[in-house]
Amino acid sequence: MPYVESFKPWVGRDPVVLILGSMPGVASLQQQRYYAHPRNAFWPILGELFGIDWAEDYARRREQFEALPLALWDVLQGCEREGSLDAAIDPRSLRINRLPELLRELPGIERILFNGATAERLFRRHVLPQMEGERTPLLLRLPSTSPAHAGMGFEEKRSRWGEALAPALTRISHHRS
Repeated sequence: MPYVESFKPWVGRDPVVLILGSMPGVASLQQQRYYAHPRNAFWPILGELFGIDWAEDYARRREQFEALPLALWDVLQGCEREGSLDAAIDPRSLRINRLPELLRELPGIERILFNGATAERLFRRHVLPQMEGERTPLLLRLPSTSPAHAGMGFEEKRSRWGEALAPALTRISHHRS
């Protein structure tokens, strides 16, 4: 079973929301890009919510993201996994990212949004115990933006993500006024 590793975190301007996935899928790893699968709803949802054209090249997309009050990373630093599905992750191979350290570096984080159930489960099991006695942001599991999560349509996903991203959207609208 191949060992795969995630990417470095993206940190926007004074982030108030941290978005956590579990581990990038095969398409993302091959292209070395967050949420690279063409049917993943992540970039279209964020693009609609923040009024940004994510069709830009990837370097420009990162610049645009880093102007937002958001941070993006994965719970896992690495694992053994065949294919892209979270269910295929070998639980004996997990290496967890240094999320407690990141949260200490980003004291403005009010919410952690999990892109799917696996990210939340891994965080609660492996990261939360390391944070005992420390400030814990609000933890919210959202519907996965993955094309594998086809049970919910784009509009419903966008609505749920929009509600959860409210602190970041509010901050953006205050800066634009």
